[in-house]
Amino acid sequence: MSDTPKARKAPKPRKKKRRRPVFNREKATELYAALAKDRPDPHTELEFTSPFTLVVAVALSAQATDVGVNKATRGLFAAADTPEEMLTLGLKGVETHVKTIGLWRNKAKNVIALSQMLLDDFGGEVPQTREELILLPGVGRKTANVVLNEAFGQPTIAVDTHIFRVSNRTGLAPGKTPDEVEAQLERATPDMYKLGAHHWLILHGRYTCVARKPKCWDCSISHLCRFKPKTPDPVAQSALGPKSP
Repeated sequence: MSDTPKARKAPKPRKKKRRRPVFNREKATELYAALAKDRPDPHTELEFTSPFTLVVAVALSAQATDVGVNKATRGLFAAADTPEEMLTLGLKGVETHVKTIGLWRNKAKNVIALSQMLLDDFGGEVPQTREELILLPGVGRKTANVVLNEAFGQPTIAVDTHIFRVSNRTGLAPGKTPDEVEAQLERATPDMYKLGAHHWLILHGRYTCVARKPKCWDCSISHLCRFKPKTPDPVAQSALGPKSP
């Protein structure tokens, strides 16, 4: 009889369970209806005049505020608002306009490179598919989704830090990564709200559901949100006076 132990069968790999949104369709509809009432006509706060200037503005906005980008692009777009004009302006010219923005050297190079690619590969026109947009230097999935949504009216959702925070805090679309949150939002968002979802969520995160102290007392969806504890109204708190020892 052999003393060799029998080889154990390798355990079958477990299938990863797809995380389901915490919100059901009725609750998600109520959430978006409230956000839509707050901002009936939501749009990006970046200033642009064409799909090309939008691509440039969004590419410049990484790790920068929309206000800061707008200050820089007003002069830039006055000097060059087409790929041809941007190449004529040249790298040094672009750099002169965007020096106030973080990572401006690399971003200026990307603006020149994407302008050249648009002329070489796309006839000077901004492509209307995500697969083509992400080929452009400085354009990732988030940038592509913003352009598709704002310039071309496609129901895409670009998950930035604000949308990531709102989606997880509320329980609308919890996820550990932006891609996971995006996939959850695609499933959780009713079709009638998909076109405006990106803007409603980002603006809510920027002005109400802020990072450190969310303004729960002034939030139209606080009754739906699973974030706890809710931040109390500072005005009401101050009116009550200091707590007794």
